[in-house]
Amino acid sequence: MDEIEIPHYFLCPISLQIMKDPVTAVTGITYDRESIERWLKTPAAAAAAAVCPVTKQPLPRAASDLTPNHMLRRLIQAWCVVNADSGVDRIPTPKSPVRRSLILKLIRDVSRINSVSLNGVALKKLEEIAEEGEKNQKSMAEAGVAKAMVCFIVRCFKDVRNVGIDTALRILHLTWGPTSSEAKKMVGENLDFVESLIWVLTIDAENTGLNTQALSVLKNVIEVANYSLIEGLNTEFFEKMVEFLRMNISPAATRAAIQILTETCKLGRSKTKIVEAGAVFELVEMELRNPPEKRTTELVFCLLAHLCSFADGRQQLLKHAGGVAVVAKRLLRVSAATDDLALCVLESIARYSATGAVVTEMMRVGGVSKMCMVLQTDCAGYLKKKASGILRLHSNAWSNSPCLQVYLLTRCPR
Repeated sequence: MDEIEIPHYFLCPISLQIMKDPVTAVTGITYDRESIERWLKTPAAAAAAAVCPVTKQPLPRAASDLTPNHMLRRLIQAWCVVNADSGVDRIPTPKSPVRRSLILKLIRDVSRINSVSLNGVALKKLEEIAEEGEKNQKSMAEAGVAKAMVCFIVRCFKDVRNVGIDTALRILHLTWGPTSSEAKKMVGENLDFVESLIWVLTIDAENTGLNTQALSVLKNVIEVANYSLIEGLNTEFFEKMVEFLRMNISPAATRAAIQILTETCKLGRSKTKIVEAGAVFELVEMELRNPPEKRTTELVFCLLAHLCSFADGRQQLLKHAGGVAVVAKRLLRVSAATDDLALCVLESIARYSATGAVVTEMMRVGGVSKMCMVLQTDCAGYLKKKASGILRLHSNAWSNSPCLQVYLLTRCPR
């Protein structure tokens, strides 16, 4: 490939790669569609009038102002075929954008009541369209596909019918932007949709794909839900989330369940329900059984830090024989974010739940020595400051240890 001379007009002026879908801007310069559309979406282009990267002339941001250069695309494709023996891959013909009228027709078909076969055919077609790329997903979102999927899932819940649920969840996951105002309006107070997703999670405990998809969508819903919806969540909801922590059906499902609990525990009442559901115990067990990957451990400690900020959460952590030990063990072993959160947990315990037995246990399981190591290692200054503050809280008791006596007396004077 390196020895072949590529015609310069086959190369995109932005990416300097062979163009797969050449389009010509109003300035007369041809670019690869993906590159020029990304250029037009950059913050610099959005903040002021967009300009052509080559001519520096004003350039409309709308993709509709880019004209496909079919002749150049055919020349590039023919050149790729001729040079296939030299390792050049053939460039496929770009698919035409999906028609809005087709999407609207499929939405109507999905919305038809008492027409299971028609619903299924329309869902399959929508899924195929969504999987063709981001452009189709955006068109589908603008046409209201996400709202149609929400209504379909709620209808299935009320009719106790699960045909097409997995497909609808996949489409919703691909086409719904959870940060949009439309999404907040659609599900912000929609307790029926939350109950529908919980129902989906009870359909088949062994269906990893379905449950992971449902938890992922539920996470998006909770992120935009208002306080009244979160306050309306019952104990069974939190017990179900904790059950998925225990089941550990997939890393993605586990992360989604933890994120759901973290979002909901920002309210005091929900925090109590989460602790009562046994979340603290399961989080500790997760770390003890089979330490998860870095991102999951960070999420675990983020939730633990929230739950240990009040008395019931700290009590549950201390009741577990390995609670303090697992927090100490993860310190300096995962990431700076985990170190910060682990120190938050240790600080909450040392400051508000420090009985004589607890103080002794923190030293016995290595928590005190780990905090001393934080002061000695190349950690961020704020971590050293936090560790030093915790050590000062009980320096009288901890300085009696022969291995720590000299260090604590010199670095943490009373």
